[in-house]
Amino acid sequence: MNSLEKSLEAISSIWGPLSSELVAGCKQQLETLLQTPISEQWLATLCLEQLAQKELYRDPANGFVLLAHSEPQELYRAPHDHGQGWVIYAIQQGEIEMGTYARIERADGKVELVKRDTTVLGAGMAQVYLPGDIHDTRCVSGPALLFRFTERDLKKEAKAGTLTRYVWGDGIWTLEPQQ
Repeated sequence: MNSLEKSLEAISSIWGPLSSELVAGCKQQLETLLQTPISEQWLATLCLEQLAQKELYRDPANGFVLLAHSEPQELYRAPHDHGQGWVIYAIQQGEIEMGTYARIERADGKVELVKRDTTVLGAGMAQVYLPGDIHDTRCVSGPALLFRFTERDLKKEAKAGTLTRYVWGDGIWTLEPQQ
């Protein structure tokens, strides 16, 4: 059994409703996965392929998904949340800058974001975003290889319209216009 299979088996064994213990256990397993030697075939292949996105695993019973992303330097993803889902980003190589935001509704009803913080995650580091957390990402040292663990299929969340994305305009981040 390779390190990927071991980590996924360990996550499956602790799976349950969202709790501090579940998040900590999943994060710990992803941080352990980041220690995988490049000699393991699955990781060597990922590093060679450098695909924008590759699904590594989808749990048939629990619904969680593990994706790998290869991102070029300066790739930026505007602020967004993950709807009702929660996510862990884990950096295998490179560096990803992640900003966090608070959503503010002004007296006139307009929504805008206020930036809280920026953190640079390097190889071996992981970051958790819970339901409703808003963040952006920028690859500051690439190509970066990162794992994105989601507790549900976010493509389904996007189709259901539960994910929120923001756009820059007039000097602020605000809600993306509905189409």
